[in-house]
Amino acid sequence: MAGLTFQILVDDTLAGVTSTSQLIGVVNKRVLSLINDFEDAEWRYPKFQSYLWDNIAQTALSEKERSALVDQSHSCLVAAAQNLKLTDKDEIGKGSEIAEVFLYGLMRHRFGALPVVPKIFYKQNVQDNAKGADSVHIVVDGDDFTLWFGEAKFYNSITDVRLDSVVDSVMNSLSTDKLKKENAIITSVADLDGLSIAANLRSKIKAALDNRDSIDNLKSKIHIPILLLHECPITSNTKDLTDAYKIEIATFHKNRADAYFLRQIAKSKSVHKYDDLNFHLILFPVPNKKKIVDAFVQAVAFYKGQK
Repeated sequence: MAGLTFQILVDDTLAGVTSTSQLIGVVNKRVLSLINDFEDAEWRYPKFQSYLWDNIAQTALSEKERSALVDQSHSCLVAAAQNLKLTDKDEIGKGSEIAEVFLYGLMRHRFGALPVVPKIFYKQNVQDNAKGADSVHIVVDGDDFTLWFGEAKFYNSITDVRLDSVVDSVMNSLSTDKLKKENAIITSVADLDGLSIAANLRSKIKAALDNRDSIDNLKSKIHIPILLLHECPITSNTKDLTDAYKIEIATFHKNRADAYFLRQIAKSKSVHKYDDLNFHLILFPVPNKKKIVDAFVQAVAFYKGQK
């Protein structure tokens, strides 16, 4: 899809890539592995940063704000920066906004998703909405739709211990109370009314999200994209986009997908109709997390200063 500038190494069901007998036959879980490329023997940091800033308005501004700033690129970036937090002193949350923005871009360009709740905007402006999914989208398919509640992480590694924490976060987000809260947020904010979709489909979406109905009826429409941006020694030791590098990353990501989903399935009994839900593990390696975070923080500070 136009706009996605990163190379896809793996895009398949878990059943299609796994080598673990317990996971063969699992088709409602998918694995997406993407990579950046290299230039002059360097990983392309500027390309990655540009992708963040090209997509930042989708998550940091409301639909009304975006519409008001059409064709005003600089003003749009300045406005978006006001809703970003400088996370250089927040060791736990460092880089979290980067992952959220990156996931919004992927949802838009890879899955054709429409932004429903620009979460960074609402986290900054309405504290009650701060918890829950890191991204909320609707994907329209003809006269029907699916709901996408995303998790976005930026880690120094994706060892087994890290995967355990991601599984816990995802499982916690799937409680009935939290899903209904997300649905209530979708229907209460004005952004849904601003989407370019048919009026009858908009009414259908609002009716389906009515909290008076059982969440069980929605489970098959719910997709959970789980983005893991991660620092990667393989990538930091590479200078060219070779076939050997691509094979090594694809193999590593398939291994991590197996490890992740084995852990998630082991904890799935706490979620009613778990097998109806759709999961997408998205992996993207970077050579140096600190360098990316520092550059992003510096850019945010610059745009904040333009107001």
